Amino acid sequence: MYQKRADISESTLIWIVGLIQFVNILDFMMVMPLGPDFAKALQIPISDIGLIGGVYTFAAAFSGLIAALFIDQLPRKKVLIFCLIGLVLATLSGAFAWDKASMVGARILAGCFGGPLTAAAIALIADYVLPEKRGMAMGKVAGAFAAASVLGVPFGLELASRISWHAPFVATAGFGLLITILVAVKLPLHAAPSAARTIRQGLGHLLKMLKSKTALMSYLFLGLTTMSGFMIIPNIASHLLMNLDYPRENLGILYFCGGSVSFFGMRFSGKIVDKYSATLASSFFTITLLIAIGNGFVWFPTIMPIVAIFILFMFSMTGRMIAAQTLSSKVPLPHERGAYMAVQTTTMHLFSALGAYLSSLILVEQGGKLLHVPTVGIVAMAIACAAPALIYVVERRIKKAH
Repeated sequence: MYQKRADISESTLIWIVGLIQFVNILDFMMVMPLGPDFAKALQIPISDIGLIGGVYTFAAAFSGLIAALFIDQLPRKKVLIFCLIGLVLATLSGAFAWDKASMVGARILAGCFGGPLTAAAIALIADYVLPEKRGMAMGKVAGAFAAASVLGVPFGLELASRISWHAPFVATAGFGLLITILVAVKLPLHAAPSAARTIRQGLGHLLKMLKSKTALMSYLFLGLTTMSGFMIIPNIASHLLMNLDYPRENLGILYFCGGSVSFFGMRFSGKIVDKYSATLASSFFTITLLIAIGNGFVWFPTIMPIVAIFILFMFSMTGRMIAAQTLSSKVPLPHERGAYMAVQTTTMHLFSALGAYLSSLILVEQGGKLLHVPTVGIVAMAIACAAPALIYVVERRIKKAH
């Protein structure tokens, strides 16, 4: 189920994939907290920030689905370099946006490269790491999410505050270029995992893979896990600033605290999955997520400090995602991993876009406030509760098959 390589160590590979994920996640994450800044400069309604986040995910979903037809027929290294270069150029174009349409166009372009990039990076981990060690490996790679929150987003907010909203886009593109060079120099070039196929053959192979009930349920619990979070994530900064009067200058500190704790949540979740089960990890982090959403977005303001709510939300979201992705990585066969991960990426982006879009339909900006946030929170909580049950079913099916 994995390929043992002697030309690169497991730890080095995890570092490289982690850095790839860092720049990819940062490119996506920084747009939403920066929303109030560039929305004002570009005369974009605050309620449309979720839409701008959503178009990225729709583009990533579409490109991931297209990539599923051929990604296993190309060397992982070549796919990663191509996608990184495209992401760098797309992110840089965001710095030169002049209105809503141009910013939407830049984010669509970024999504087209970000989707396949995630699929290829995660498939590389599944290629190298044993299934029984994959939870910890996924936890380490997912540390990129925490690093993006702890380092990237606060740094971007500070750059925007001190220079302009353009600066974070330029800085992220520059860092992405450095990662591209690192991949080109350090990552070995191996043959494609699968033999060359025509588009028709690739489509037939993909449809055959998608007939698996286990695969479909895996995609569903990943989608629901993502959607519940993205009902909330695009609107956090706006909710805090407009409804809870949180100081704009403290947003960077907030993301630093949340990202720092979420890093430990990832490692903790990985250990639970490897030692016990993905079901236990998902159930535990779902309970903590319900507490965070309830206190921060449904029954606000509460006696629970904003910092504590945000930390608990980040801790819970990342822990749930590690449990879901680790279990999902055990579903495909080696020659199907790239295609499987590409469809997985598509599913996650579609559901996250659906969550962001749904929240934008519910929310209304009026009188300097963001209205109907509790409705969004209740819907997100209901969706979150469905994932652990599906994870339990899939985990039993995988154990039975093995």
